[in-house]
Amino acid sequence: STHRETTESCPSIFAASILRFVSFRPRYWCLSSALLNRTVAMAELELVKQGAEARVFSTTMLGRACIVKERFSKKYRHPSLDHTLTARRTNQEVRSILRCRKAGVACPAVFFLDQQTHKIYMQEITNSQTVRDFIFQAATGTDQSHAYRVAALVGQAIAKIHDADVIHGDLTTSNMLVRAAGTTDEQLFLIDFGLSSLSASPEDKGVDLY
Repeated sequence: STHRETTESCPSIFAASILRFVSFRPRYWCLSSALLNRTVAMAELELVKQGAEARVFSTTMLGRACIVKERFSKKYRHPSLDHTLTARRTNQEVRSILRCRKAGVACPAVFFLDQQTHKIYMQEITNSQTVRDFIFQAATGTDQSHAYRVAALVGQAIAKIHDADVIHGDLTTSNMLVRAAGTTDEQLFLIDFGLSSLSASPEDKGVDLY
C-alpha cells in the first residue's frame, strides 16, 4: 500500500523509473492504456505517414523522441475477426523487433505496446535518413566509398535477421535508416516489421530478398 501511495502521489517519479528500466532492459511491454495515461506524459501526436495498414505518428515520451505506430481497423472485416487479426499482426511485429535486437541488429527500442488500441510506442531514430535517400545523394557525389560501406551494413543486417529466422516481409531501402551517413561511423537500422514472420525456410528468406 505504501508503494501504491508513493506512485500515485509522485507519478512522474514512477514514470521516470519505468523509462530507466526500459532504457537498460528493452522488453516486450504490454500494459494497460490507463497506466500509460497515468504515468507517461505524452505530447500531441503529429501524423508522419499513413499506409494501407497503419498510421505513424511522431511525439515525445518523457522528453524522448518517440514514434507511435497505430494499426487501424478494416471496416470490411467482421469486428471480432478484425480485432484478432490486427492484434496478431501487432504482436508479431513487436516479437520480430525484439528477436532482431537480440540477434544484434539495430532496430528501434520498443517502449510500450497498447493491445487495446493496437499502438506500438517505440524509439524514434533521430538524425537519420532512409537508405533510399542516401543512395540518391551518393549517386550524385564524387566519393562513393560511403555507399559501399552502407551496402555492406545492409547485407550484414539481412544476414543476421535471416540467421534468427526472421522474415522482414518488406525489405526495401525505405525501411532502412542510416545514421551518421557519410562518415566512418555509419549505423544502419531496420524498421517497419509490420509484414514480418518467422520461418527457417530458405525459400521464404529468398523471397525476402526478391
